[in-house]
Formats: sequence, C-alpha cells, structure tokens
Amino acid sequence: MGTLADQPEPDTQAQPADTGALGIESRSIDYVPLAERHGRVWHLWPVWFTGDAHLATVATGALGITMGTNLLWTAIAIILGCAFGTFFMAFHSTQGPQLGLPQMIQSRPQFGYLGALLVWVVALVTYVGYNAFNTLLAGETVQLLTGVDAEPVYVVFTGVALVVGIFGYDLIHKAQRVLAYVLIAALLVFTVGIAVAGGLPAGQLSFEGFQLDPFLVQFFVAAAYQLSWSIYVSDYSRYLPRDVGVRPSFWWTYFGALVGGAWMMLVGAIAAAFNAELGVSEAVRDAGDLIFPGFGSALLVVSLLGLITITGIQFYGASLTLLSISDSFRPLARSTRSKRIATLLISAVVSTAIAFSASEDFLHQFGEFLEILLYLFTPWTAINLVDFYFVRHTHYSIREIFNPRGMYGRWNWRGLAAYAIGFLAMVPFMSNGLFTGPAATWLGGADISMIAGLIVSAVAYLLACRSVDVEAEKRRIAEADRDLEPSGVE
Repeated sequence: MGTLADQPEPDTQAQPADTGALGIESRSIDYVPLAERHGRVWHLWPVWFTGDAHLATVATGALGITMGTNLLWTAIAIILGCAFGTFFMAFHSTQGPQLGLPQMIQSRPQFGYLGALLVWVVALVTYVGYNAFNTLLAGETVQLLTGVDAEPVYVVFTGVALVVGIFGYDLIHKAQRVLAYVLIAALLVFTVGIAVAGGLPAGQLSFEGFQLDPFLVQFFVAAAYQLSWSIYVSDYSRYLPRDVGVRPSFWWTYFGALVGGAWMMLVGAIAAAFNAELGVSEAVRDAGDLIFPGFGSALLVVSLLGLITITGIQFYGASLTLLSISDSFRPLARSTRSKRIATLLISAVVSTAIAFSASEDFLHQFGEFLEILLYLFTPWTAINLVDFYFVRHTHYSIREIFNPRGMYGRWNWRGLAAYAIGFLAMVPFMSNGLFTGPAATWLGGADISMIAGLIVSAVAYLLACRSVDVEAEKRRIAEADRDLEPSGVE
C-alpha cells in the first residue's frame, strides 16, 4: 500500500466551494466540479480522529467489561476490532476524490437507480439512531456536570449540532481540525495519568481473564462501529482534488479513525473497569478525577464538543440520504440550500423525538443497535468496494448515476442478489438478544457473522458480474460524460 511519506502531496489550495455570503454550503448529492475541489489530503486525519473521539465511542468500549471480561482482553479486542473495521471504511474514503460524489449515491451502479433505496433506508435509520443515542448521552453528561434536567439539553444540543450540519463541509473540516488538538491533549493527560495513578481492580490486566464470548462481542462491535462510518466517509473527501491519490487518502483516513476510535474506546473500557455499574459519563468523570480533581469533568466537556460535531456530521449525512431518496422518485432539478436545510431539520426533529421517548437502558440498547448495523452494512460494504476496485476499476459515469433510465438500470439484480445471499450467509452465525443461529450456538454463542457476510457477498457479486461488459461501459461513460467538465479541465 505504501506509506504516507512515499506520496507527494499536490498543491491543492484552490478556492473553496461556492458557499454564498453566509458560508452555507450549496451542493448536496450533485457532482463537485474539479474547479471547486480544494483542501489537503492530510485533512482527512483530523476529520476522522475527532469523528471517533467522543462519548458514543466511549460507550462502545465499555461493552466488554460490562459482559464480564477484564480490561486486558477488552483492550486487545478493541484494538483488533478497530483495525479490522476501519480497513474497509478507509477504502470507501478513497472513492470521494475519484468520483466527487457523496457516499450513498455511489450505490446506484451496484444496486440500480431504485434498488439503491435498500441501502439508503438502512443508512437513514442509522443516522437517526446514532443521533438519538448521541442526544441521550449529551443530556446525561450535562445533567451530571450541572444538575440541569436532561430534556432541555436535548433541544439545545440538537440545535448546535444542526448549525454544524447546515454550514456543511468546510465548517465541519475546520471544526474537526481545531478539536483534534484539544482532544489529543486531553487524551494524553488521561492516558499518562491513569498509568501513573494505577489502582485498577485485581485481575483487570491478567491474561487469565479471557472469555471467548465477551471478547468476540467486543471485537465485532468495535469493528461494526468503525465500519458504520462507511456510509458517509467519502462525503468528507469528495471536495478533494482528484489527484490526491488512493494511497494517501486511505492511510490518512485509516490512521485518523483507528487512533481516534481505539483510543476513545479504551477510555471507556478503563472507566468501566473501575466501576462497571456506573453510567458512561459518570464512569469517565470518576476515572478522570483519579488523575486530579476536576479533570474528569474537563474530559467530559471536551468529549461533549466532539459529540456535537459528529452529530452535525450525521445530520449532514441524513440530509444527503433524504435528498438521494427524494431524487429516486422525483429527480432534483438542482441542489439548493433550502432543500439541504429542510432535510436537515427533518432528521433533527425525528432523532430528537426518539431521544425524548427512549428508555433508560441506554448501553444495552446501544450494543444491540451496533449489532444490527453489523448485519445490514456488511454485505453493502463488500459489494460496493468489490465493484469499485475489482469490477469497474473506478470507472463510472456521473451523468448516468443520475439518469433514471441510464446504463445502471432501475434495479440491478447483481447487487441485490449478492446482498441477499451475503445476508442469508450471515444468519447461521448471528448471536444476539433476539436470535442465535446454529453455527453461533456451536461456537458457544460467538458471533462471527461479519466474516461470513463479507466473504460470501464479495464472491457472489464477483461471480454475478462476470457478464458485465466493462469495456462497453467505458465507451458509454466517455460519451455520457464527455463535457462534464469545461473544456481544458481534467
């Protein structure tokens, strides 16, 4: 794959996208022309480091401890799970500069103009679900810090995050870069301070504390959590110049998300190791205060800032997905700020309403939610990446993606069949609160369905695509996109 140092970074200081007098982004699901491309490839590192370094990630890291395994094995499961799930997510990031399109709209060549609705509806549920969880965490945290009732916090938190989503791409990138420095400093203090303070309960760092079921649950939950960013990761690379290269965009995304995700999950695991009976926010505060009084509260405030920006990012993604769904039924004549803002408001209202009606059993629900994401996104990520890298080799028609009667069809049987086959292959290996498959039972309750889903979906799609005439598609792409860019711009 190469290293970051091996890749020369082009001069990419072009003018930002047209955002108007107020700085509000105007583009949504439409193609970003080369003249509007801007930014540097290393900017992907803080976007995904900060995108992972917040309180919801902390909750993910606490699951292994709450299931009875110790800190050492939870930490190993977290690091390995993050390394595995982030691998696929980072490859999706490289698609943004190549196509200049948001992530979800890129599913049309694999599933069809209307068939892509399958993954878009799943993505929309994910955005709304994550933001409902984020809102609950924000309310719990502010209530713990100030004593204010959680419900009014839900509204304020959603409003601030909504502003981030409304201003869009450039503000998100800038905010994530600034927060990255603050988060790194806070996490360094926590890590060094905990190492010096010690005081972990007996057995937390023993190799004898291994339990297969909690280890595998923590591994695959961490992997699913990282993989779940795949549905919008290239939304934040699509304005980069096309010539930034696949390797640099992969590695900057991979290490940003891996370090941010694993580090923050380890904070959650450590906090739970001190007291697994406490809520997420309270456990983090108490663990931080072991370093010096007040540091736990400061760490929560910093993590809360990260939670605001990632919630804004997910409102942004929900908006793009709603617009994609709308475009499938009535093609959008053009992108407008008013359409973006309207869809942002819809997603904010729905997720906040869910937060108001949620039960108190947050951590258990969050774990079950991540398991569902694992099942639903595994076949999609395999199909999308196989198509991009091994079938069509990055060659797509931008115009045909938006053509209801275009070359990719309304329903693409290849992608839909591979998705169904891959999902069915996962069923025997599933193990959750609702269902345990026969293979999972034989494995003692361990859920390894992600592995089966990735392999079977990829193979099924490759076999189905043997009849695709890629060379004929390239000729159609050249004709359809001949004047996509102004003359002389390549």
